[in-house]
Amino acid sequence: MKTSFSRSFSTTATILLLALIILGTSFQLQVKKYLTDATIDGLQQDADVIANLAASYSVDGSLSSREFLLNLDVISQVSDADAVICDSNGYVILCSHARSGCNHEGMQLNQDYLHKVIENGGDIATGVIKGLYTDSRYVVSVPIYNNTDNTGIVIVSTSTSVTTQTLNKISNIFLTAAVFVVLVSVLAVTAFARRETKPLKDMAKAATDFGHGNLEARVKVEDDYSEEMEELALAFNNMASSLQKSEYQRQEFVANVSHELKTPMTTISGYIDGILDGTIPEQRREYYLQIVSDETKRLSRLVRSMLDISQLQKEEGIPEEKKMHFDLEECAGQVLITFEKKINDKHLNVDVDMPEHPVYTMANRDYITQVIYNLIDNAVKFCPEGGNLGLRIREGGSKAYVSISNDGDTIPPEELPLVFDRFHKLDKSRSQNRDGWGLGLYIVKTIVCSHGENISVSSKDGKTEFTFTMPLVN
Repeated sequence: MKTSFSRSFSTTATILLLALIILGTSFQLQVKKYLTDATIDGLQQDADVIANLAASYSVDGSLSSREFLLNLDVISQVSDADAVICDSNGYVILCSHARSGCNHEGMQLNQDYLHKVIENGGDIATGVIKGLYTDSRYVVSVPIYNNTDNTGIVIVSTSTSVTTQTLNKISNIFLTAAVFVVLVSVLAVTAFARRETKPLKDMAKAATDFGHGNLEARVKVEDDYSEEMEELALAFNNMASSLQKSEYQRQEFVANVSHELKTPMTTISGYIDGILDGTIPEQRREYYLQIVSDETKRLSRLVRSMLDISQLQKEEGIPEEKKMHFDLEECAGQVLITFEKKINDKHLNVDVDMPEHPVYTMANRDYITQVIYNLIDNAVKFCPEGGNLGLRIREGGSKAYVSISNDGDTIPPEELPLVFDRFHKLDKSRSQNRDGWGLGLYIVKTIVCSHGENISVSSKDGKTEFTFTMPLVN
């Protein structure tokens, strides 16, 4: 499996290589075209000059004069080209190398080519001139006219090897520069790729450490990270923090469940063993069996509460098909009636404040009934003898606010953020109420949040009040 570094390097190297090949090929073709066009243009100018010069000298038949040969030699040397003059039959009568000795004189051109040049008024070609040269050349041919009569043609040519040599020199320069660019690019890409993949390696190491149990493992965000790498590192750290918190909550949950199960199970086991081995006298067995029954029911309530929580968390929100349109006042009133005996036993003063008209909401009625039941149950439980119990419903904007309050000891400010946590109990409530598991308020918050609503608590001046919201659909 390739690493990110090797992938980045190979991709960049391939792109760079292809770019250089395309650039080099196109550059070479353009340079070759430019050199060819420049050479042919020069040959064309030389051919026209020589043709005009030959026409003027042929008037008096002095083509072989010393002056004309000198001019022809100068033009040939300046342009670095060969020039030959042929008569109307295609025989070479003069050559630019005549002064130094030339073996072209007396040779005859191909008649088809001769006629082509005369009929077309000239010709430009690249190749071998049969009968004159054996190497490949750039050739420009121009007819010579004396007045209106054709007296022959001028052929000016130069070897293509000159252009090839120039092109090779330019190609060598380009190749040298390309090699230098490639080397610099390789070094730059290597440094860049290593720097860019370093955060990924750091994340991989942090993930490995995290997977091996080091929940404190995090990725250090450096100043030189790219924006995407910084976002990825922050997302990883946030995920690690969330998983760490979840793991701590899981461990705490297991510890709390173990602690809460230990006491009733020990009680049940101890009393049953006492009955079986005769330690508990027969006349006291009914009393202790009742304690065993109560502890069993408490365990059953714990299991049922945990199942309710699991179901709510599984649903991740209350489905619309499980919601119904109902009156919050009626629901709260019916729940309050079920506590009539407990309220009377403690001689509580109940203050009910509700609108005179129905307050309708759209929610799961069973769940909302459980919320109100749990809150009133807590209020009655912690309200002192002869204290005040309050139930209030008010409307505000698009929300209905349900508040349940009671007199009693004020909850310490540091405890308020924790009252909705699983298995959280105030020390005084743990000692005074063995029926509680610390799950009631957690279930309440889970239900309310599953409806997309909020719940809050305030406790001051001897009064504690819980308030939750529901959508108002009047």
